[in-house]
Amino acid sequence: MLEHSHHDMGGERAGRIQRTEHDYAEWERRIDAMAVLLWAIKGGKRYLTVDEHRKNIEALPPEDYDRLSYYEKWITSLTQSLIQRGVITTEELGRKMEQVEKRCSRSS
Repeated sequence: MLEHSHHDMGGERAGRIQRTEHDYAEWERRIDAMAVLLWAIKGGKRYLTVDEHRKNIEALPPEDYDRLSYYEKWITSLTQSLIQRGVITTEELGRKMEQVEKRCSRSS
């Protein structure tokens, strides 16, 4: 018997699909733009591929896959791809996240 990953619904009922357009939050637009830029070839270099992106989404633990929204899965995958390729380190990411958190807490 062939096993499938959590993301592969394989004909199982998944509920209704929302077929209407909706407004995107600014952060979702930014994630989409970031992905397009990272998938593009600029100066002979491509930072990541769509296949890497999909692989990292499909590799999410089932509880994360079910809990995260569409673009939350995207940013998680983009982050993992950049770390895997050595473009950023987890330490650099942690420092940047702290900076953003401090900036956000000061503005509220």
